[in-house]
Amino acid sequence: MREVASCDSADRGVFRWLHLNLADQGTRTWIEHAALLSPATRELLLSPDSHQRALVDGDAVCCILHDLERDFDVGDTARVGALRVMVMPDLIITARRHPLGSADIVRQRIEGGVRIVGPASALDLLAGGLSQNIDVVIRRLSVEVQTAEDTFLEGHRPPTSQQLLGIRRRLAQIHRMLDGTQRVFRRLEQDDDLPENLHATVEKLSQRMQGLDADALAVQGQLRLLRDELDLQQDQRTNQNLYLLSVMTALMLPATLVTGLFGMNTGGLPFTGGHGTLAATLVAGGTALATYLFLRSKGFFR
Repeated sequence: MREVASCDSADRGVFRWLHLNLADQGTRTWIEHAALLSPATRELLLSPDSHQRALVDGDAVCCILHDLERDFDVGDTARVGALRVMVMPDLIITARRHPLGSADIVRQRIEGGVRIVGPASALDLLAGGLSQNIDVVIRRLSVEVQTAEDTFLEGHRPPTSQQLLGIRRRLAQIHRMLDGTQRVFRRLEQDDDLPENLHATVEKLSQRMQGLDADALAVQGQLRLLRDELDLQQDQRTNQNLYLLSVMTALMLPATLVTGLFGMNTGGLPFTGGHGTLAATLVAGGTALATYLFLRSKGFFR
C-alpha cells in the first residue's frame, strides 16, 4: 500500500482508493472534469440530494450510504451524513462533505495491515467500517437501556421519560439508516447489470446490515417493555392515590353533612345546651365510624 501522487495518477495493476472532501472546491472541480467519470456517476457524487440510492452504470457501481458524522474530539455527534461511493474494477472513490466515523475505521484497518486486492474487498472493508461505527452506538444504547432496567427493578430512582425518549430517538434514527442501507444493497442484488465479482459481496453486506438492524430492533423492543413497565407502575400509583382519596371522601362525607347541619343559623337546632359541641362531635364521629364499618363489610378495605 502506498499513497497516490494525485487523483489522476494511473498505476497499472494497482487498485486505487480516493477519499474526497466535497467541501473543498478543488475536489468538486476535479470531479466535474474527470474523464474516468460518466455523467451519471458525476451527478451522484456531486448531487446535493443525500437520499440513499444505488446506480450501476457500465462497470461502475455507485451508491449513497448514510453514516454517523464525527467531530475532531467527539466520535458520535448524533448527526447523519452521506457517504458517496463509486466502485470500478481498479478504483474506488468515496466522497463526503463532513467527517464520518467509518472513514476513520477504514483508515485504521488499512494502517493495521488489511490488504485491498480489488473492488469486492474494498466495498466489503468500507461497509464493515460503516457497520462497526453503527454497531458501537447500538451497543452503547443497549447498555443504557439495561442499566435503566436494572435501576427500575432494584427500586432505585427510575429513569425519566426524557432519558428514555432520547434513547428511543437514537434507535429510530439508526433503524431508518439501516433500513435505507438494506434497500440500497437489495437494489444492487436485483440489478442485472451488477458486475459478477460483486454479487457475493453485495449479498453478504445486505445480510450484515439486516442483522445489525435486527440488533437495533431488539434494543427497541427491550426499551418498549421498560416503558410499558414504567407506565404500568405509574398507573398503579395513580389508581392507589385515587382509591385513598375516594375512601377518605366517603368517610368524611357524613361528618361534613353533620357539621353543615349544625352550622345552619336557624332556630330549633338540637344540642344547643352546654354540651352541644361535644354531642355534635360524637354524632359526626359516629357517622364516620358507621360509614367505615359499612364500607369494610362491602370489601372496600380488602
